[in-house]
Amino acid sequence: MATKVLVPLLGEGVEEVTIIKWLKKEGDSVNELEPLLEVNTDKVDTEIPAPASGTVLKIMAEEGAPAKVGAILAFIGKPGESVDVSGVPVSSIEAPSAEKPQAKESVIPDTSHVTHDLGFISPVVAKIAAEHGVNLQQVNGTGLNGRITKNDVLNFVETSKPVAPVPPASPPIFHVTPAVTSTVGDQLVKHSTIRKQIADHMVMSKHISPHVLTVMEVDMNWVVKHRSANKEIFARDGINLTFTAYFMTAIVAGLKAYPIANSSWTDEGVLIHKAVNIGMATSLGEEGLIVPVIKSADNLSLLAMARSVNDLANRARSKKLQPDDVRGGTFTLTNHGISGSLFAFPIINQPQCGILGVGAMQKRVVVIPADGGASDDAIAIRPMVYLSFVFDHRILDGASADAFLMKVKETLENWA
Repeated sequence: MATKVLVPLLGEGVEEVTIIKWLKKEGDSVNELEPLLEVNTDKVDTEIPAPASGTVLKIMAEEGAPAKVGAILAFIGKPGESVDVSGVPVSSIEAPSAEKPQAKESVIPDTSHVTHDLGFISPVVAKIAAEHGVNLQQVNGTGLNGRITKNDVLNFVETSKPVAPVPPASPPIFHVTPAVTSTVGDQLVKHSTIRKQIADHMVMSKHISPHVLTVMEVDMNWVVKHRSANKEIFARDGINLTFTAYFMTAIVAGLKAYPIANSSWTDEGVLIHKAVNIGMATSLGEEGLIVPVIKSADNLSLLAMARSVNDLANRARSKKLQPDDVRGGTFTLTNHGISGSLFAFPIINQPQCGILGVGAMQKRVVVIPADGGASDDAIAIRPMVYLSFVFDHRILDGASADAFLMKVKETLENWA
């Protein structure tokens, strides 16, 4: 009997994947545990191995198509063996948690609904929700990774009354992408799955949060000296002591001093997170970027932080992250200075309160203030860096945001 290739459970809360690429085609031989196909979830590409040795008899899911956990992807068996695929759709076997009847239950959400991550909201979905006054927190998504689709919103409108209808005359929050006419010589580069997810999330974030930027300059003199004195010692343990570990540790200090910066907005109040889970934006080159998360960062020493930074960065670039590695973040760090940028205006990673951008480190001439009048001001050359903190103005005001950023600055400038 042919062996079924099923979509495995790739992490907590993962109900659906997208088929990225088949590594074998029908008729090819495959060995047990040999990579058979690549799937994507939450911008994480994962290889699914063959559950048995044999010949790929039938592929049930096309590249680019979604498939639910437990769905049949393919059949593996002996060459020439017949496979009865009648009445066996790709998503015929669904995970118990993916039952659709729940999507039409009570209009009044419980606490988990109020605070749950909406995920990626497309412009079309946002437009329909705005026109009908639908609170998307009350809508259960049936799309990829619980994503809210156009039909989910329309079904919600049909089965319930909008909480606060928006007058028809009000303009839509989102505008559909205008039509673009190609000319001779133009080249169309198809969007990758990751690029689509990034685009959706960026547009959604700018719609949801009023973004505000504040910038401070930091003297990295003591951090540079500490790193120079300890880099070789860390290397003996196989750890590359990068500046990212210092910035992460400084962020932890800021979040501990001002927990409001480690929070998320909800309709009922600001939810301050107990866990300090810091995302680390990692470039994947032309493919885009991904944000693995260092969990419980407030419990890590500099050594442990550096080890986590190394591990996640290496696994991100080698495409070995698991879906759980990119979930649960409460704050994000992005190092745009790696390509020479001094300032930036990063976009908040929803549903977080803020994101800290780190510019390129440059040696600059600065004035060292006199110490209590005991000496005159002095001029020195110091390694300086700009920190760009973008925050959700619904949660933080200028004073509270600057207080958090100042704590990060002081931690770095007084490193011992």
